[in-house]
Amino acid sequence: MTQNHSPASTLRLVTLGCAKNLVDSERLARQLEKNGWHIVFDDDKREASVVIINTCGFINDAKQESIDTILRYVELRQKGKISMLLVMGCLTERYHEELKKGIPEADAFFGVNDFRAIIKTLGGIYKKENPGDRLLATPSHYAYLKIAEGCNRRCSFCAIPSIRGKYQSLPLSFLVKEAQHLVSKGVKELILVAQDLSYYGYDIERSRLLPQLVRQLSSIKGLQWLRLHYAYPTGFPEEILDLMAGKSNVCHYLDIPFQHISTPVLQRMRRGYDETKVKKLIELFRTRVPDIALRTSLIVGFPGETEKDFRKLYDFVRNTRFERLGIFMYSHEEGTWAFHHFNDSIPEKVKQQRYHELMKLQQAISLQMNKEKIGTSAPVLIDRIEKNTALGRTQYDSPEIDNQVIISPVKGKEIKAGNFYPVTFSGASAYDLYGSL
Repeated sequence: MTQNHSPASTLRLVTLGCAKNLVDSERLARQLEKNGWHIVFDDDKREASVVIINTCGFINDAKQESIDTILRYVELRQKGKISMLLVMGCLTERYHEELKKGIPEADAFFGVNDFRAIIKTLGGIYKKENPGDRLLATPSHYAYLKIAEGCNRRCSFCAIPSIRGKYQSLPLSFLVKEAQHLVSKGVKELILVAQDLSYYGYDIERSRLLPQLVRQLSSIKGLQWLRLHYAYPTGFPEEILDLMAGKSNVCHYLDIPFQHISTPVLQRMRRGYDETKVKKLIELFRTRVPDIALRTSLIVGFPGETEKDFRKLYDFVRNTRFERLGIFMYSHEEGTWAFHHFNDSIPEKVKQQRYHELMKLQQAISLQMNKEKIGTSAPVLIDRIEKNTALGRTQYDSPEIDNQVIISPVKGKEIKAGNFYPVTFSGASAYDLYGSL
């Protein structure tokens, strides 16, 4: 039975940006709940008297989305529809004073980890935090597990180290307890996230502990999928591939951002590897785990990227045929090494042209790969049911960013969100598969 809560005791938590930000919001939400608040997330239709926006400040588009969201709630604050507006996260960490001066209508601004100050502002007391002490904003069958904070890499385009600080691994024992708690509450899929999974443990023991963590997590009874996001190419622990091949619940999926393939561009990006290293890694992944789904991210329009560099990148994507791909136009970010050493030399029009050309290529690759699956079957985890249609994913797809499996009709069938079902694929589009039970 749903409990009714008055708007006066209800707080809306709006999260922008990455999954790591979402975990922060979930931790804060649980603290607020312990202090008597009823929490609603994002665009939940229920009314709330207080709004907290957890912002993203990574690149220009993210900053603009954060500012637009703040201004939307400022308008509600001015109309008296909410009584308090608090803003936190990466944008406020980077531009605290500028935001205070530019948007005085917001009641207060906080950095990325100012939970205690936020709770104090709301008249509460910070409570002891136990492993897994989070109020999930995701569907109850999957959750993100943030294994570290910050980053020790010095990529020339990235502002994250200046926002989030140095790399700090969370203790392995704490993460295992958190995972056990989440699984005991019904979570069937855990998605490991950090700015750099490959570095996990090195700041504590001068040893890469990701394989040890994955081995222990994969042994948790009831955990059916374990997925890895944001591994760095340099220092990637190859033992992870053995665990993928040998553990049935470690998904054959790896998110590993390469950013480019041209060695001169990679050098200017300060990535610490070259074209040869990238190609050897991809060959290694596909040899050791033949059905692995590789997701990578690429940047077009980095300062000094020539037409020859871009053609090399285009050919790399065409020949490699990544299962999943994210493409970003370079954003010239204050406080980064690139900002101080390079001019933003590639015209916006050229960046857009390269972006669209690469996206068109990837769409064709994705469509062809999906068509090749027609007539085959695979277990599908159902994320949600809308009217007469179920929407789910295979082990090769992460929520929100990858392909969906669309199953219709489902009316009259015993099908529930959070359960796995064998699905036969009967149709395909660039980013979706269609199937039946």
